[in-house]
Amino acid sequence: MPRSTPLIPEQRRQQILRILRTEQVLSYRQITELLGVSQMTARRDVAALAGQGRLRATQGGAAAIERLDAEPLRAEKARTDLPQKSAIARAAAELVTDSMTVYLDAGTTVQSIRPHLEARRGLTIVSNDLSTIHAFLDHPGAELICVGGRVDRDNESMIGRLATITLSELCLDLALLSSSSWDVRHGVTTPVEAKIDPKRAALSSAGSVALLADSGKYGRYAKYRVLTLDELDTVITDTGLGEAESEQVAALGVEVVLADPDRPAGDPPHGPAEAAPR
Repeated sequence: MPRSTPLIPEQRRQQILRILRTEQVLSYRQITELLGVSQMTARRDVAALAGQGRLRATQGGAAAIERLDAEPLRAEKARTDLPQKSAIARAAAELVTDSMTVYLDAGTTVQSIRPHLEARRGLTIVSNDLSTIHAFLDHPGAELICVGGRVDRDNESMIGRLATITLSELCLDLALLSSSSWDVRHGVTTPVEAKIDPKRAALSSAGSVALLADSGKYGRYAKYRVLTLDELDTVITDTGLGEAESEQVAALGVEVVLADPDRPAGDPPHGPAEAAPR
């Protein structure tokens, strides 16, 4: 029921956040009914909270920021969001030119780039992902460097200190990083501490760095911060990312590329969202 005494903006916004802790998702209509405000006020409050990174704005309302306590299994990730991953990989391939040394981070989104690099020649592909290395074994024009280290069985990748040492000794033209959780407030995060140093080593060794992560992972955060988004050159995600979120990322000086899962193969990639100069 609407409250009889009007709330000041901060009280309303705290109320929205409290309700989201249990409901997880609220429509603008629900907010107007619960708080007794106009839809314009509800939209303004949601936009303000989204700008602070305290919730995620959706097309019809707001969603809670979700904590990620464990990485999904690779087998699970390989079955989800396939059109989005393919579109992101297709857009990422536009960053790769002949003779580059490219780091491909662990994960099914980054691995999806393989068919889009068939025509590239003189590549050196560096990866800590066993499945990605296997996928490139038959590439006609790529030298392969498999990053060693402790094996993460659930994700079929190498992590930890040994992986970090290898990546620190390389000069990469481009690093394509992955993540199961990212947003403006928390940056790129992980629930696995041993993944931090290899990702940061790739970041430090590369001339250019792009994050490949679909919009469904936006608004999640985990225990450990890997990097802040303003350390990236590019974020490649899909068109499911909201306009407000795209603008917030671009405001950090990061180029945002929104890949369209419905775009037929061969069409020009979706143009970048508005981006501030780096």
